[in-house]
Amino acid sequence: MEWNYYNTFITVSPDCPAEFGTVPPDKKDGRTKPSLEYELAAGQPYGYTQEELMYEVHVRHKELTAEELAERGTETREQFFAKPTACLRASMLPKKYGWGIHFNEEGKMKLVPRESAEYLQFVEGDSGKVKVLAGMRNSKKK
Repeated sequence: MEWNYYNTFITVSPDCPAEFGTVPPDKKDGRTKPSLEYELAAGQPYGYTQEELMYEVHVRHKELTAEELAERGTETREQFFAKPTACLRASMLPKKYGWGIHFNEEGKMKLVPRESAEYLQFVEGDSGKVKVLAGMRNSKKK
């Protein structure tokens, strides 16, 4: 199964409340998936494919140790990808925090804040042959 996007831009969800790209907060009792997604993607622009990012977020969110991954890494990865998982169109980054996501020709991703000129270029189709998809809505209401 192919989990990655190529030459694609995911826009902010139509009902996203954020006017600007905003850093997702953590909770008092630990990290949130959106904050982990943001930290990894923002820290390494074009460093992760969707599949790589989602798995790394899973590992960090579950707080798996290097020893656990050395012992059961392949099994852990297979179990993670055996279950249906929502793609980054359903991430809170485009749904709630105002981040568009660009995937280049290699499938590597970069976060693009909705208030930026770069975001506007993608949305208006000025960035070449990039497919534009909307982030998923927060609610089913239109």
